[in-house]
Amino acid sequence: EKAKLLRSQPAQIVEPKGLLYVQQREFAVTTPKDGSVSILGSDDATTCHIVVLRHTGSGATCLTHCDGSDTEAEVSLIMSSVKSFSSSTGCGRLEVHLVGGFNDDRQLSQKLTNQLLRAFDLQPEDVHLVTFCVTELNDREEQDIHFPIIYGIAVNVKTAEIFPATFPEKGPDEDLRSAHVLTGAPLTNIYDAKTEQLRIGPYLWGPFPHVDFWLEQDDAQILQNLSTSPLAEPPHFVSHIRSTLTFLKEHPFPSRSLFPDRKPRIYKKNEEGLWEQVCSDKI
Repeated sequence: EKAKLLRSQPAQIVEPKGLLYVQQREFAVTTPKDGSVSILGSDDATTCHIVVLRHTGSGATCLTHCDGSDTEAEVSLIMSSVKSFSSSTGCGRLEVHLVGGFNDDRQLSQKLTNQLLRAFDLQPEDVHLVTFCVTELNDREEQDIHFPIIYGIAVNVKTAEIFPATFPEKGPDEDLRSAHVLTGAPLTNIYDAKTEQLRIGPYLWGPFPHVDFWLEQDDAQILQNLSTSPLAEPPHFVSHIRSTLTFLKEHPFPSRSLFPDRKPRIYKKNEEGLWEQVCSDKI
């Protein structure tokens, strides 16, 4: 019922004001007391799943975008991140919402759904599954080709409302964060709710193998080889991958060009509710 209700809602466009956008293999956790961030969101999930974990007592809410790289470790990580904000709250329960995936040919979505259910089931605490809109419950068919119905969701940290969403702005440091994923990064926390700061890096990787070869390929080749579900990708998939590959070519050694002082790139919301880079010396 809940999945049906969610699927029937049109995707809302979420503007950058008050938004913290979470990319693949990133997570962020905050509480209703946060003065900078009121919405957590992520999209472009084809076989990936977006997970929202919330404690009803403290209101602590975590959103992550999982791709099946190390699901058990990722679930443990988001569980401890939400519990760290909820330890003093006597009442309330942990609720989880799973959205994303579809009936893809390689059954990657189904595999990820199973991994997530198993990982939450293995937790010592009770976790209540409230929204389950994944794989076959998020699938539509058009001329024998399957697609996800919902590609992205947002959660309002203050009201706990979850809704289908798209995001015109996915920054800051979109290419840098995508490059981190493409080079095989583990799930990474990008936000410090206590200081209300978005913290990116420092990330380390080596020269990306065959980057020139990939940049020379046409769109069809990139789509076919660098996507888990070529037929169901959003239209900007190839330009996004090209942009990330170009970034990796320009920064083969990020420790020299991007993080020479080994410090993260730090952003805070300004008066308009938009991210602005903070000088690390001021901290």
